[in-house]
Amino acid sequence: MPYKSALKIVSIACLLAHAPNVFASDTGTTAAQMKYSPHANNTQPNNVYWGDSHLHTGLSLDAGLFGNTVTIDDAYRLARGEQINSAKGMPLKLARPLDWLIITDHTDLMGIAADIQSGTDNILDIPKGKEWHEAFKKGGKAAGEAAFDLIQNFAQMTLPEQMILDYSPGSEVFGNVWKTIVDASEEHNEPGLFTAFIGFEWTSVPKGFNLHRNVIIRDNADVALKIQPPTTQPPTGSTDPLELYKWLEEYESKHGGRAFAFSHNGNLSNGWMFPTDKTYAGGTVDKEYARLRAKWEPHYEVTQIKGDGESHPYLSPDDEFSDYENWDVGNLDISQLKKPEMLKGEYAREALKQGLALEKKLGYNPYKFGFGGATDSHTSLATADEDNFFGKSTSVEPSKDRISHPFIESKLGKIDGYMLVASGYTGVWAHENTRAALFDAIERKETYGTTGPRMTVRFFGGWDYNKADLQANDPAKIGYAKGVPMGGDLVKQKSDKAPSFMVYAMRDPKSAYLDRVQIIKGWLDAKGKLHERVYDVAVSDEREIDSSGRAKQAVGNTVDIETATWSNSIGDSQLASVWVDPDFDKSESAFYYARVLEIPTPRWVLYDKVRLGAEIPKEAELIGQERAYSSPIWYSPK
Repeated sequence: MPYKSALKIVSIACLLAHAPNVFASDTGTTAAQMKYSPHANNTQPNNVYWGDSHLHTGLSLDAGLFGNTVTIDDAYRLARGEQINSAKGMPLKLARPLDWLIITDHTDLMGIAADIQSGTDNILDIPKGKEWHEAFKKGGKAAGEAAFDLIQNFAQMTLPEQMILDYSPGSEVFGNVWKTIVDASEEHNEPGLFTAFIGFEWTSVPKGFNLHRNVIIRDNADVALKIQPPTTQPPTGSTDPLELYKWLEEYESKHGGRAFAFSHNGNLSNGWMFPTDKTYAGGTVDKEYARLRAKWEPHYEVTQIKGDGESHPYLSPDDEFSDYENWDVGNLDISQLKKPEMLKGEYAREALKQGLALEKKLGYNPYKFGFGGATDSHTSLATADEDNFFGKSTSVEPSKDRISHPFIESKLGKIDGYMLVASGYTGVWAHENTRAALFDAIERKETYGTTGPRMTVRFFGGWDYNKADLQANDPAKIGYAKGVPMGGDLVKQKSDKAPSFMVYAMRDPKSAYLDRVQIIKGWLDAKGKLHERVYDVAVSDEREIDSSGRAKQAVGNTVDIETATWSNSIGDSQLASVWVDPDFDKSESAFYYARVLEIPTPRWVLYDKVRLGAEIPKEAELIGQERAYSSPIWYSPK
């Protein structure tokens, strides 16, 4: 090779080798300082993570008594996508794994079920305990009656005091069970892959009025084991939520942890879940009560196995979709029947409305919560799909006759088996799948609850959204830039401009097409009167939305009763809209949330009929419209 040619090659090679440094010196910017990747340092929540925030194992009194032998480890394995066997030996698997789970075993009498069944010395020393043990030895009907008797004594707060003391915080049994729960959570928690939260259920049910709260803990075992969870049975516990708030305050201030509570099943409280004047414990709904509840309860379980809790036809007579999976017979043990005037203190939409009035009166809104869904299954099985529903308890796992047997029955009334609801899950918008990220997202209310399907729902509120924003390659980026996501707050503007809302929903790939997207508004007018209104903002199949903001034409129904199948020949796979409030008054406080409805599909009872030959009572609903509820966005005129 000629000398000059070789020299040129070497020179070019040297130049190329040093090219990056040449360019860096030209710009005066290092590679670390350059901004090129649009995703670098982005903490915008771009992922929705699915989980069940309310699940019980046999460590819970009312799960263990009814034969739940599925271990806490198997509960996690199922949630993570593995196949396991139910307590009755039936193989099952979720259609898709969950991303996270909270096992919320009841703290009252943790571990007692196994001791009653085996007959430990401390149980046999108590006459009532010996009676229950003997009944469980007989099995069958006697065991079932003993289980109901024990639970009723718990609900009516008539349990033997020594029994309560033996299974209260500070006792050896209680401490061991709590450590078992925490250890299992630690073992199955894998940041980035699966989040296993530490949690529990605080089971306040004075005289059968459901005031239950679940507690979710952000921390790991090193903090969670510094303190034992509270109970509700006297003499060691209290049914007053204010005492739970004191425990939460101590956990955070004394032990450096993070936790909050969320309630469920207001529909079984007979009006006491969302008080506006007096609390069940005899206290007053005053400024301090409102402040504490707003602080410690930022989330609400709006749908689950024991009924849907969004609204009720009595409260929302103009909403044809409010008559959905309502349980309105009585309180939790049906020791008191329901009266219409009780409903105001039971349902989420009405609570949101009452919260606006209380905020104006007290300065705090005690009912400013986000929405989620859960199963409340007592089988260790987080099943919320209609075609894979394993019931509330082991006694109502899939069988030919589970539909026809009463689930709860008293001298006053009953809840039939077919009324159980295959619901629900919570979708959480977060930037990663960790305890910290998911906890923070639930606390800031960037969540939505569904009755089981995993549709994708985004909901933003602001002042400048337009239809072109929906055509962007990343509408969510615009959503955050121009406004706030679900769970956020809009504040008064100088102009009279009405707020705009960007909402879009995509079907669950394993479920049905969508019927419509609605925005539900509640507001407080200048005279102190509360209002609500439902607006259809996006509907499928090119149906018309009229001047009243409603699409009066139903989507149709493709369900085949004989085969428990349906067709996605109606509805749309995705719906979206930018909607401006046509009735906005900037002087009136308000909230807005999105409700997404699927086309009609079979309820679980229809699958039981087709697969098991179950006889279905004529009163049973065979078809339903699954749905999602976004957390609200609030507007304040302050």
